[in-house]
Amino acid sequence: MFTDRISRIKPSATLAMTSKAAELKRANKPVYNMSVGEPDFSTPENIQKAAIWAINNGHTKYTPGGGTLELKEAVCKKLLRDNNLSFNSKQVVVSCGGKHSLYNACQALFQKNDEVIIFKPYWVSFPDFVTVTGATPIFVNTDSSKQNEPDFDELINKINTKTKGIIINSPSNPTGGVWSDDAILQLLDIVKNRPDIWIFSDECYEQLTYDIPFKSIATFAPHLNNIITFQSCSKTYAMTGWRIGYLAGNEKLVKAISKLQGQSTSCPNSIAQYAAIEALSGNQNCVKEMKQIFHERRNLILDELKKIPSLLCEVPNGAFYVFPNFKNYLNKRTKSGKLIKTSSDLSLYILEQTGVVTVAGDSFGDPHYIRLSYATSNETISKAVLLIKDVLKKIDF
Repeated sequence: MFTDRISRIKPSATLAMTSKAAELKRANKPVYNMSVGEPDFSTPENIQKAAIWAINNGHTKYTPGGGTLELKEAVCKKLLRDNNLSFNSKQVVVSCGGKHSLYNACQALFQKNDEVIIFKPYWVSFPDFVTVTGATPIFVNTDSSKQNEPDFDELINKINTKTKGIIINSPSNPTGGVWSDDAILQLLDIVKNRPDIWIFSDECYEQLTYDIPFKSIATFAPHLNNIITFQSCSKTYAMTGWRIGYLAGNEKLVKAISKLQGQSTSCPNSIAQYAAIEALSGNQNCVKEMKQIFHERRNLILDELKKIPSLLCEVPNGAFYVFPNFKNYLNKRTKSGKLIKTSSDLSLYILEQTGVVTVAGDSFGDPHYIRLSYATSNETISKAVLLIKDVLKKIDF
């Protein structure tokens, strides 16, 4: 009935858990949602007012397919101000969220018989972005003790003539890992003689780093024409539902993506584009304030997780996730005899027993782990981790 493109992709595990949390709430059951991949703050008031201004002044019509010139120029100024990257408006395309930008780029660049390197653990959508084009995702392991930087020997061995892309996500979802300068330089050195390999730098959490400053990959090699920088308003400005993201890079690629987008979504939401101009160009204090709160929450959840015996958790330098290793609780039975084989089994068991919503590591390509988001209140964090600690006592070692 449906094309094979549909059979190649899987439902989003993170959206599925968000839906499950909503279902429990509707049933008036206690829910502690640690699965959410979005800030729990309201969109800042100045951004809301910009959207209202746009409505009141009639900016509710179609815009150019790749975004308004005003927003593209605001993106260029932002990239120069925050990331020391110099682009012009012809090198920018605005899409319906960072996810849309990544999807469009995959559609424009990859096809059957191509291979695309993806680092494990990965954001749940990366493999599906690749497979829906007909290309093949090739997975490379990372080192959790080094902010999930790649196993470079494995990377070198897996790059071949079919390799057409490498997708990097730093700061990372699900781990919160942030690559060091050395790791970035090492990767760029590996591909220095392969201009046919597109480097995707997904930087949607670029404003949320805590112990080290963030550096955009393109700043290390501004002369390269095959690096694509992807950013978004969603995480930085609590604008997940507004759906505005953008990419900057090769002008010919931008034209191709604009053409593709013009035949799919026509254009990004006009009102949201005016809100995004204010977000990128207006007062940035809201970003600093949210970052400080996330930093405090990260420290809180790490302190709470340390109280759970035999649980391993590295310190993430960015985003708003922790990715603890539950391997010592897998392939074991609960005191009532239930077998907990995988992290999906454990995530579901925690949900059923406590109402704590998490996302199993299987979805991210690493079955020993479970992702916990700290984009929620301190009270929810402390209560949820305590409930997880109590339910783990029901598993026999």
